[in-house]
Amino acid sequence: MLTLSGLQELRIREALHLHLRPNPISHSFPRHSSSFSPSNPRKNRSCVYRRLCIRSLGGSAIQPYDFKTQRNELLKKSVKLKIAIVGFGSFVLFLAKTLIRQGHTVLAYSQSKYTVNSSMLVALGVSFYSDPHDLCEEQPEVVLLCTSIISLESILKSLPLQRLKRSTLFVDVLSVKEMPKKLFLQILPPEFDILCTHPIFGPESGRSGWAGLPLVYEKVRIGNEDSRINRCNAFLKIFSQEGCRMVEMSCAEHDRYSAGTQLITHIIGRTLGKIDDLDWTPMNTKGYETLLNLRDNTCADNFELLYGLFIYNKNALEQLQRLDMAFQSVKKQLYGHLHNELRKQLFENPETNEDTVDDLPVLPPN
Repeated sequence: MLTLSGLQELRIREALHLHLRPNPISHSFPRHSSSFSPSNPRKNRSCVYRRLCIRSLGGSAIQPYDFKTQRNELLKKSVKLKIAIVGFGSFVLFLAKTLIRQGHTVLAYSQSKYTVNSSMLVALGVSFYSDPHDLCEEQPEVVLLCTSIISLESILKSLPLQRLKRSTLFVDVLSVKEMPKKLFLQILPPEFDILCTHPIFGPESGRSGWAGLPLVYEKVRIGNEDSRINRCNAFLKIFSQEGCRMVEMSCAEHDRYSAGTQLITHIIGRTLGKIDDLDWTPMNTKGYETLLNLRDNTCADNFELLYGLFIYNKNALEQLQRLDMAFQSVKKQLYGHLHNELRKQLFENPETNEDTVDDLPVLPPN
């Protein structure tokens, strides 16, 4: 039983006093009660007090704080969306698991027929469609493009947009941003909403959770109606609810940063993959293992990703040239030190003979 504070008891007494005040016209007191005394109102109120028993306030006063319970309650109250995912691959499966767990309705469509993968989606609770007309007739609120960079335009043009609601929200998750933004604005009717996003993580980096991982986004075109604003915010909440670090920036700014981070990472990883005998050894250092992990992660991605990063990011060529210049600078610095060492051996060491000269390394041409 919950003990009332002094202020709570005072308010209850005041409320009961007003309710039990004698009314000469209606005589609302329970005269049939054996405890009723017209001459003693205090006794009448005490009878009511004895029957009053407050066990809890709001059903939660005596419950301990449970983060998991509170989080589940928030999930139940959050807006649920019908999301159509266009495309296929490991990232689609990775993303669909979270969408389903959060209670959203997920539909999926791919131009290619993957029997095993589509069955995996169905097992998660995703409705899989092999015809884009059937998908669009389901009237999804959000169409999420998870295609490769180079196939986005053809897939977007193949969708029967006339079968969708005129305010449908289109979202992409591509690693470049200016290109999909331009295509969306060119191809989609002006009534459609556009949100460009880039989750900078995947099945490997997000395997243990999304907390702290960045999601970059730009609200390219969102209608003024509350329902459309709320829908856009509800989609972004999918990521913020998982603990993602939400970064709002323009698509142009994203591509400028991406050329110096993602593109460089993939080029170095692919370059390491071209070295045949680069492998694990009994004397690995942490730095060396980091390089091996970089090689394995980048080479596991389809080469189309690196190709798309290079072709469709206007900053890519400049960044590649800077990388090549930096590599040549390091080579020049190394050969410069080697040249000085050779001069010492040739001209400052009197014991140097022809056999020693023949054993010296040959410097490559500049």
